[in-house]
Amino acid sequence: MPHEGALTPIIFPNFYSQNFCAEWRSTVSNKLENTVLSPFKLAFSLLLASSLWAQSAPILPRAFAGWQQDAASVKSSSNPADADAGSAAVLKEYGFTDLQSAVYSKEGNRKLTVRAARFTDATGAYGAYTLFSQPGMQTEEIGRHGESAGDRVLFMQGNIVVEARFDHVTPMSGAELRELAGVLPEPGSNLGQLPALPRWLPQPQFVEHSIKFAVGPKSYDQIGAPLPLSAIDFSKSPEILTALYRTDSGNARLTLIFYPTPQIAGTQLRAIEQNRASLQQSGAGDFQIKRTGPLLAIVSGEAAKSDQQSLLGSVNYEAEVTYNEPTFLSKRDNIGNLVVAAFGLIGFILAVAIILGVAFGGIRVLLKRFYPDRFVDRPEDTRVITLNLNE
Repeated sequence: MPHEGALTPIIFPNFYSQNFCAEWRSTVSNKLENTVLSPFKLAFSLLLASSLWAQSAPILPRAFAGWQQDAASVKSSSNPADADAGSAAVLKEYGFTDLQSAVYSKEGNRKLTVRAARFTDATGAYGAYTLFSQPGMQTEEIGRHGESAGDRVLFMQGNIVVEARFDHVTPMSGAELRELAGVLPEPGSNLGQLPALPRWLPQPQFVEHSIKFAVGPKSYDQIGAPLPLSAIDFSKSPEILTALYRTDSGNARLTLIFYPTPQIAGTQLRAIEQNRASLQQSGAGDFQIKRTGPLLAIVSGEAAKSDQQSLLGSVNYEAEVTYNEPTFLSKRDNIGNLVVAAFGLIGFILAVAIILGVAFGGIRVLLKRFYPDRFVDRPEDTRVITLNLNE
């Protein structure tokens, strides 16, 4: 122990030791992680929280168009079997997230039962909508797609599919449901974009509300497509749509398969053609097929071969090109405007120079006239100093 008055030695760390360098790097790394990465963690947490909140937010409003929700009747579930026990696996494949049902009352004795199923995006919602849609239903202008049969109304809006049942249908029922569609929560970003396949369906002889849409093997088994599951190759992420057509010789079914690229579609077409005989023996029957862009079009059914060929020929893919650059020269990019502007600038500078020159000369003339020998050309300013070098 050092005696009183002795100097206490100061021990400095060994900056060159491996332990000190490792501890220093660990400390700095932790500081950087807490200071630099915290905003990214915070942003990720906020994004995750907003996504969870959007899924847990109520689907149905408490009131709309005079209808009041019965709070005791509200039921919510995240089990697809509660939406449709027989199609639970298909709804899960479509991206089912949650379901909400409620009973609404109006004017004391009128009742309306509403069931709303929410999906990850509008593509899945469209698939579920076609699953519950049936030929013979009447088209309704409600939401993005709507139809009705008696007191039952089916429509979709965004990523939500709604089924409504009235105890008594009135002329205002459609307007009331349109108001309901307008207050449903909308999906964010591009999740509300509908699939593009329906736009390639020919309209002549088309059977309304006969469309069925599939995104995977579970839903493919429900749409009545002619080819077996093994011929589709769902590892390439295709989208499949079927629709019915009435021809003079009988009904025909048109199947459209959309692949990400034309090359993938061409490979699938060659594989189907090579195995046509085995596919027909396995239950596919006689069918006509062609490729147009990334689409495979298949026609099958009772219709004559000529009618099938005619329907097949009416399917033609047309690529859409979006220009993200201007196709014309703006005033800033036009060289002619630049030259004209340069000459204009030169003329302006010359005009300013002339005006300033005239002003300066005019002021001198006026000062010399009204104040001679006072401000301009004073005698003492005009004297010239001379040197008599000859003397």
